Amino acid sequence: MDTATPQDTDRIAYRDAVEDDVPVLVPLVESAYRGDSSRGGWTTEADILQGQRTDEEGVRAVITTPGSRLMVVERGDEIVACCQLELRGEAAYFGMFAVRPELQGAGLGRRIIEEAERRVRETWGVDEMHMTVISVREELISWYERRGYRRTGRMTPFPYGDERFGVPQRDDLQFELLVKPLV
Repeated sequence: MDTATPQDTDRIAYRDAVEDDVPVLVPLVESAYRGDSSRGGWTTEADILQGQRTDEEGVRAVITTPGSRLMVVERGDEIVACCQLELRGEAAYFGMFAVRPELQGAGLGRRIIEEAERRVRETWGVDEMHMTVISVREELISWYERRGYRRTGRMTPFPYGDERFGVPQRDDLQFELLVKPLV
């Protein structure tokens, strides 16, 4: 696997996505989770889900919905990562996190989540970040636990039959809520 070095990810900038970014963001998210390209990183869902992870309509909705933003990470003039930040009552929601597979494993993801946490504290004054992760993704959940997130045991069903979220390859998928205090 060809992975980036920390020096490769040092010169990054953050900004909010705009609608013109949608054609770049959809393939970025897809490449991090689905298909053969996702196997170049460690966040692949290719063995448990096939089909799409998102589409232009879904990404556009994150960008344009009030109280929601898609934070873009650029290295030079290239988008290399993104994450969804959404105000949900007293907490922020973190989702649609994607880092180009060949850049995974060099600390960029950790830097992005730290920046996301800082921004939601500053912008919305929230003291908690929430996310949902497919419960069978033990390696990914462990990564988030090392960053201070805790499993809640609160599960929601996977939307079986709705191919906008992918085509499940197993029948035991559900989402678990992970929570981190930001204070």
